[in-house]
Amino acid sequence: LSWLMDHKAEFGHLVRDRLGPAAATHVLWSAPRLICVAGDFTRYDVHAIREHRRSIDLVRYRFFGDDHFGLETVASVAAQTTVPRVRRASATEAHGAAAPCGPMEELYAAVDEVLLGLGDDITKVQRKTYRAYQRLRNFACLCPPRQSNLLIYLKADPKTVDLIPGFTRDVTGIGHHGTGDLEVQLRTDRDLERAQNLFRLSYAAA
Repeated sequence: LSWLMDHKAEFGHLVRDRLGPAAATHVLWSAPRLICVAGDFTRYDVHAIREHRRSIDLVRYRFFGDDHFGLETVASVAAQTTVPRVRRASATEAHGAAAPCGPMEELYAAVDEVLLGLGDDITKVQRKTYRAYQRLRNFACLCPPRQSNLLIYLKADPKTVDLIPGFTRDVTGIGHHGTGDLEVQLRTDRDLERAQNLFRLSYAAA
């Protein structure tokens, strides 16, 4: 990114040659961002971009057969600070909802705090329909508060967990927001307490 900022003219010529003069006129330098795409990254790569203090994304690709591929954000850092540590936004702010703060909103904030407290290597990424908590890959996906509960999807293997109706569910092969085959339903602080071992199990699996 530093090289890019020091060689704006060369980059402009490259864009002009590849995409044409019209595209080159739309290059903005007010907030440059570097996106690194690779088959995988190490913990050292994630640590390095956090130390660099620039706007950098690490994006992992995966091929699915011969005709499809997927992209997954491994880590995202904003200039001068990492994305998860800017401040903890409430679910209302994150999703544009107008609902007043209530028990589920408070529980949502408590879950966020517990997940981030599992380790210093955690990155939080806000998606459109859920909030992802990552190490090298997602280990927890927290959905926005519902009227009576919260849903969180974990990377833990459902086959290794004693499933409890109304609390944990195997969603392998069932469509849902986020990633992870173990669904956990939270309604109270007590549910959050008994879910923490599952959070740690999923964190270790990532």
